[in-house]
Amino acid sequence: MTSSAAPSPAIASARPVLAEVVRSGFVEGLHRGSLVVLAADGSVEYALGDPAAPVFPRSSNKPMQAAAILRAGLDLGGERLALAAASHSGEGFHLDLVRKMLAEHGLTPDDLQTPPDLPLDAVEAESYLASGQVRERLTMNCSGKHTAMLAVCVQNGWDTASYLDPAHPLQRLVHQVVEEAAGEPVASVGTDGCGAPLMAIGLVGLARAFRSFVLAEPGTAERRVADAMRAHPEYVAGTRRPDTWLMREVPGTLSKMGAEAVQAVALADGRALTFKIDDGATRALGPVLARSLELLGIDAPVVSRIGRAPLLGGAAEVGGIRAAF
Repeated sequence: MTSSAAPSPAIASARPVLAEVVRSGFVEGLHRGSLVVLAADGSVEYALGDPAAPVFPRSSNKPMQAAAILRAGLDLGGERLALAAASHSGEGFHLDLVRKMLAEHGLTPDDLQTPPDLPLDAVEAESYLASGQVRERLTMNCSGKHTAMLAVCVQNGWDTASYLDPAHPLQRLVHQVVEEAAGEPVASVGTDGCGAPLMAIGLVGLARAFRSFVLAEPGTAERRVADAMRAHPEYVAGTRRPDTWLMREVPGTLSKMGAEAVQAVALADGRALTFKIDDGATRALGPVLARSLELLGIDAPVVSRIGRAPLLGGAAEVGGIRAAF
């Protein structure tokens, strides 16, 4: 395992402002970070901040984790493979498929080592609580990924109790896939919110990884993951999520957000973008993503939809969050 120190506050504060919080015409807050846009040939076309510095991509690493599961021998496709790479919203169709996948491999929700949680989507969480239900492991947004990890362990005769240990055969393979896709060594290994090992790479490496998935040869693990996510985006996120909207409305696009305000996108022709907002404010994700898509020349109604982030004063809209680059 490798490690690296976190950037000092002085370094972080020197990074450029990616988004401004504007209330009643007054800028009341700033969100700094780093961003990179790759051209179709993989070269850096545009960069802000320090996109080579390692970050934890959080759930933007999920396509690589899903590819490792396929390489380990689990035959997944369609909605099941999309769910293996998902941060699902906890909608009914998500939870039904997780239950079905568990049962198909002789597993139950008790085998999951995800922390008990509410649905990720606020609408679903309110409905879930109103029905008298409580936090469950199955409801946590990473339960599809964990189900696929457990399933490949069952298939290969690997220990299921330690499937989240960085030394487990599956997690060693995930580490290898991340490094291969990013084209750089993992800088640090930590623990994600779901309990799975988390590999740190630079934003340039993350963009290279997403680019490699959309350009991979048909039939490879990487291309199978990309194709499943793009064909079934509602299983990757949910019906009210920007990743779903983008993959539905811009054909060939691969998109996956991560916690702490990370975003990775690759277009069908190999152009790609990634960014990380330093303070982890997900409220700035949409405006920064929309502006980044504009830099890639994406002209579609979904860009405006993603970029809209209004601020309210009482019940009235009095401002919003806007990209600053």
